[in-house]
Amino acid sequence: MPHDRLTVLTALETQGIAPVFYHPDVEVCLNVIRACARSGAPVVEFTNRGDFACDLFGEIARELQKTDPDIILGIGSVIDAGTAALFLNRGARFVVSPCLVEDVARVCNRRMTAYFPGCGSVTEIGRAHELGCEIVKLFPGASVGGPDFVKAVMGPMPWTKIMPTGGVDPDEASIAKWFGSGIVAAGMGSKLITDAAVKAGDWAGIEDQVRTAVQAVAAFRARQG
Repeated sequence: MPHDRLTVLTALETQGIAPVFYHPDVEVCLNVIRACARSGAPVVEFTNRGDFACDLFGEIARELQKTDPDIILGIGSVIDAGTAALFLNRGARFVVSPCLVEDVARVCNRRMTAYFPGCGSVTEIGRAHELGCEIVKLFPGASVGGPDFVKAVMGPMPWTKIMPTGGVDPDEASIAKWFGSGIVAAGMGSKLITDAAVKAGDWAGIEDQVRTAVQAVAAFRARQG
């Protein structure tokens, strides 16, 4: 069942933790993505890495649409409109960039697909809003000011929805600091889905780690009322 933009945005904000993952093997990817979904994080960002990544993504997306239609698979590290179109045609439900690319925003808007551009300044965030981006990716999160930057932006621009990637750890202290600053979600890669767990095929371990992070966000939000 196709996931429209509003469904994707709502699901991402609800789970709070956005797993970011890449592996060249289809079966490994399917196992990791399904583990994330079982743990309460069905919105997963697959990373565009190297040659044939769009073909790999297509295989994964096709299989998940048959077996796990509730999983919302998106693509990250997209820096041009042509690449965005390739992945949209292979079932990407959202697109993420490390930087703000206006042509990618236009392609996604034409397809009514969520686009999360990487922003590192208030000017870039404002431009992203002008282009119709509901959630902006703060990147690299820790390097552009961290939670203090988020708090500063939320003062004059309280409607801003920020999702940092880079600098957010899957532990209660880091989650409390970042979510306390006003973010709506956080992208997490190898700190959440460790190389060791992937190499060992420890899908249950990955599921536990992701669930712990998702629950930590839910607990923090509950405490905040």
